[in-house]
Amino acid sequence: MGKHGIEILNLDVNKLIDMLNQALSEEWLAYYQYWIGARLMEGPMRSEVEPELLLHATQELNHAVLVVDRIIQLGGTPVIHPKDWFKLSRCEYDAPSDPYTEVILQQNLKGERCAIQRYKEIADFTNGIDHTTHQMATTILNEELEHEQDIEDWISDLNRLKEDIKKIRL
Repeated sequence: MGKHGIEILNLDVNKLIDMLNQALSEEWLAYYQYWIGARLMEGPMRSEVEPELLLHATQELNHAVLVVDRIIQLGGTPVIHPKDWFKLSRCEYDAPSDPYTEVILQQNLKGERCAIQRYKEIADFTNGIDHTTHQMATTILNEELEHEQDIEDWISDLNRLKEDIKKIRL
């Protein structure tokens, strides 16, 4: 993006770059949380959930690419040290120390809800001002909303499975 393109944005570009670097840090942590959780996961529905979590991981990585590209277009520098991801991220990284399917899903659900909030804020900040960033943020937001729904559905399925098993035991 050229200088004139940045000048006509009529918003605090440095604040936007900071917001995007925070989102970038969260995307990297989300990618790894999905990826490692899918690899370690144990328990019911693992064979169905694992490939979907790996797909979600790939989508988080794709979000990181979009965010990096936008930071560079805006004349900023993307966060370059992984150690800074934790400093910049407000979304927590939950290590999958308990690999049970439902625990992994709950951890990922918490991350998705945090990402939804982040991209809503970026979309609101750029709405009607920076159409390019707004479009990117809403595109990512829609995928994060889909991820949240997927995870809620799997948790619901697991709960239903547990109820069915209880009925069988009685």
